[in-house]
Amino acid sequence: MALVAWQAGAMAEIELLSEDQVGEALGISSMRVHALVRDGALLSVTIGGRRGIPALFVDDGAVVKHLRSVIMQLQDARYDDVEIVQWLHREDQSLPGSPIQALRENRGTEVKRRAQVAGF
Repeated sequence: MALVAWQAGAMAEIELLSEDQVGEALGISSMRVHALVRDGALLSVTIGGRRGIPALFVDDGAVVKHLRSVIMQLQDARYDDVEIVQWLHREDQSLPGSPIQALRENRGTEVKRRAQVAGF
């Protein structure tokens, strides 16, 4: 586990997990985790010289609901993986909290609406 402090704006610290750690949390092999990253259901990013998957992407033994949809919407808006992680972890007073917190609290509709217009 690596805690990485993001330097920009109101960014919280982001805990990064290895594929092995995510596999343990999800009850699947690291090979399957790698496939989830390859298929866009999860993102693996390098922050502060460390590579990993944000810990908040996993909740109660599963990938956070609606995460894949939000990732795809932001990729369609030409966000790169690091920008997507930043966007998901940035505080948004109108939610309130960050988009990843809202997804974890089953408020996906609000987050998906914001992701849909993020590129405009």
